[in-house]
Amino acid sequence: MKFRINKILSSRLVQWLLYKFIRIYSLTFRIEVQNEDAWLLEYLHNNGRIILCTHHQQFFAAIRYFQKYKKYKPGILISRSDDGEFISAIANRTGWVTVRGSSSKGGAKGLHNMIDHLTEHRLAGHIIDGPRGPFGIVKPGVVRMAHATSSIIVPFYTRADRAWYFRSWDKFFLPKPFSKVILRFGDKIELKQTETKEQFEEHRKMLERIMSKGNEQLRAEFE
Repeated sequence: MKFRINKILSSRLVQWLLYKFIRIYSLTFRIEVQNEDAWLLEYLHNNGRIILCTHHQQFFAAIRYFQKYKKYKPGILISRSDDGEFISAIANRTGWVTVRGSSSKGGAKGLHNMIDHLTEHRLAGHIIDGPRGPFGIVKPGVVRMAHATSSIIVPFYTRADRAWYFRSWDKFFLPKPFSKVILRFGDKIELKQTETKEQFEEHRKMLERIMSKGNEQLRAEFE
């Protein structure tokens, strides 16, 4: 059964149809974007490198809006799994450049290619706890990318006033049609190069704490 599903999802026609469905569905969202200029001006005018980070649970709500960045050729690391093949095809259609690899498969090469892409194009997106979790736990790859490229990390958080929540490891949520969606960018985070494993781990934990707090703050506003 899984083989048949993966074969269907690998069809270019199916990928195109699902991409169109996602686009049309997302057009129903009433999106409010907060604090974008704080990092975008850094990228545009100061030649800064930016990594936009979010939890796996929350990326769907931002797909349509993030098409506006396609002219900057932003990169994103996608798993080399069969599911990742489909996600990569959708991301490419939105104008993002996908680099294949994850913590479980092809991670080292994928991270190296992401560093190269980020160095050249200066903008990337990253799912901090993907593709398998646990939820909210920052994987070390994003810290390594930030250190290697002197990039600024910008967390972003999404929340909808009406949504369906899946029974998955990340409690993935899908905003309901015509719901209000908040896309909030957090404060810029600069991580200087570290000299020890302990310092590196402190950076990872700090990012984890900041993103957890930002997520909880936005969630509380909808309760």
